[in-house]
Amino acid sequence: MEKTYTVITGASSGIGRAAALAFAGRGHHLIVCARREEGLARLREEIGALYPEADVVILTADLSQPEEVYRFYEAASAYPLRLWINSAGFGDYGAVSQGDPGKYEAMLQLNASALTVLSALFARDYRDCPGAQLINISSAGGYTIVPNAVVYCATKFYVSAFTEGLSQELKASGAQLRAKVLAPSVTKTGFGQAATGDAGYDYDQRFEKYHTVEEMAAFLLALYDSEETVGIVDRRTFGFALTAPRFPCAAGAGQGPVLR
Repeated sequence: MEKTYTVITGASSGIGRAAALAFAGRGHHLIVCARREEGLARLREEIGALYPEADVVILTADLSQPEEVYRFYEAASAYPLRLWINSAGFGDYGAVSQGDPGKYEAMLQLNASALTVLSALFARDYRDCPGAQLINISSAGGYTIVPNAVVYCATKFYVSAFTEGLSQELKASGAQLRAKVLAPSVTKTGFGQAATGDAGYDYDQRFEKYHTVEEMAAFLLALYDSEETVGIVDRRTFGFALTAPRFPCAAGAGQGPVLR
């Protein structure tokens, strides 16, 4: 059997890191990506101790830089792939009128543009590969606007709509590749610190309930195993559900484009 790889961006911390450990536990070989090598090296060491049969390839890239996105894909595509997980992203808390446009620009590039380019390249190369999957990490904020996180939610609405649309496009064309979207709610990661700039950001003080990254990785595995397109966490109950696409689709509504 051919040795194939799972690609995970944003793998040095948070959900991406937990996903790497979870899929290594399933016997996957990994290509892990982040900006800095140190966190990825620690991850490879941990996986090596737990799952010595797993091969872990480290590729560093700053995906907020457009030229780095293409360079990274070219390096990753030198390996035979079967699963691509776009987990890299960040957020921001605060009123849009008081925010930093430069930060918003970087957020749009990483959360939406880089994800789109990587998804499109993977879909181009693996659309007819049996068993291939693309999973993009969105957010419950990609289905519900959260006050003081408007720009972040907008990027995640894009991720959700784009991935759901790609999923339906692939199925309609008879492609083998499946596209799916995971939409977490509050998960204890470094997200809060990065979004607020507060190194002392405390999830226990701010939230009555949240998920751990290990729980979210388990949801990701469940989505990977399922035939559904969406894995979503309810923001109020924290229940997890696997569902069909949630956005309305105009497929079959008429001939040609329906937008104006």
